[in-house]
Amino acid sequence: MRPLAVLLPCLALSFPVAASAACPIELAVYGDAQSGAEIDFTQTGTSATVTNTFRLILDNNVVLNGIVMWTKDVARPNGALMYKCPEGDVTGEELAACTLWNGVIYTSDDKGTVGLLPAEGVEAPKTLILPDLGPVLRQSQAYGGSGFSKVPSDVFAMKGCQE
Repeated sequence: MRPLAVLLPCLALSFPVAASAACPIELAVYGDAQSGAEIDFTQTGTSATVTNTFRLILDNNVVLNGIVMWTKDVARPNGALMYKCPEGDVTGEELAACTLWNGVIYTSDDKGTVGLLPAEGVEAPKTLILPDLGPVLRQSQAYGGSGFSKVPSDVFAMKGCQE
């Protein structure tokens, strides 16, 4: 029989330990258990007003482009999800026509403490809450027909971190 001290290194090689490094918000991936929808954050770049950039990936290959801008009066992360917006210079009217959802994006930790979506460079929260996302998307032009058919909930849990 082998001593435990000899077996422990072998066991460590057989069962890899998950990395516990923090994931910055700009690399975070979130999922919705109800519909299978996914939110993938990406680096924003050098925008003076946009603090976060993300995509909401729905079924039937429907992708909504998202941005977050902090409001000035009462500091809050105001998110917007857009679908098939025109490229280049767009008017406010054109932008409003292709914006399917907008609202404050909230977060929650393991203890249930609610907060606000952080800007890039901060550790990603465990949960995202996009109030009224599901009901608003169900009424949008992207739902049904050749669009998406599975309506996401308002709550997305962190699935992982992009590399």
